[in-house]
Amino acid sequence: MKPQNFELKNERIRAAFAALKREHPERFQRRLNLSWSNWGFGIEPLSDSAARLERAGIRYIELHGNHYGPDLGYKVDETLKILGDHGIKVAGVCGMFSADNDLSSNRAVHRQAAIDYLKREIPFTAAVGGTYLLVVPGAVGRPKAYDDVEFERSVETLRLVADLFVQHGVRAAIEPIRSAEVSFVHTVADAIRYIEAVNHPGVQHINGDVYHMQAEEAHIGEAIVQAGERLINLHMADSNRRALGLGAMDLDTIIMALYVIGFNREGCYVTPEPLGPGGDPYPAMYGKPDKQQLDEMVMQTATYFREREEEVLASV
Repeated sequence: MKPQNFELKNERIRAAFAALKREHPERFQRRLNLSWSNWGFGIEPLSDSAARLERAGIRYIELHGNHYGPDLGYKVDETLKILGDHGIKVAGVCGMFSADNDLSSNRAVHRQAAIDYLKREIPFTAAVGGTYLLVVPGAVGRPKAYDDVEFERSVETLRLVADLFVQHGVRAAIEPIRSAEVSFVHTVADAIRYIEAVNHPGVQHINGDVYHMQAEEAHIGEAIVQAGERLINLHMADSNRRALGLGAMDLDTIIMALYVIGFNREGCYVTPEPLGPGGDPYPAMYGKPDKQQLDEMVMQTATYFREREEEVLASV
């Protein structure tokens, strides 16, 4: 039977993975860094979230970027104390961009809110040891475009604070999101175009998300390879945006693609973010958590990911 097109692409990635393993076995000594994005846990205390991740063997966390005002959000010393008690380090911070703080808004007050938000979030990310801060060029939950110049407005607005990324040693990670949730920057190619338009050393990286990629990319593995060294973090969920192993996502090919681009290095993270389906997941950040359900989701995801990683590494 003739292979389907996606199977041919899978095989090319598998061949590249096998060749790399054969020619450079030393590049497979280190495993991928597994983190977790905690904003989907809702309003539970950070100490509860950290304890859950510790039980699942997860040693990194992507913190909810919750500094929506000068008096709001995590405090540096308290955060480091809680995470340190559970042996967890900060991978990065998930920047949250809604219509209220939209880099691309046609209302200046909302663009200013995005600037002020980044002025708070960038120093916080550095203070807690985070490598990256996720940046969404347009508001999540707003799939309809304001007009035909929102890309340019977003680029112009982000440039105003781009120096702060360099000053604080934090990498801006641009996230492409599916067209059901945002009005522009949907693919890795779009993110690269946006980064090139900003044209600043502090804005050079990409935050991928396999759930969005399955909707917008021709092939997730190829998109990961296309992102290459720009990719600094990869959000994970299964095809139904649930825990890994509960859907039909081709996790093995994703893992191979990550090893092909050398993602198993310090400062790069695989970060599950199973939020469930829907056009606007942001309400989850204010939800009342079901602790048993979250415990099961995290353990299922961490266990399944590590199992598949070992299977992949032993298979070629």
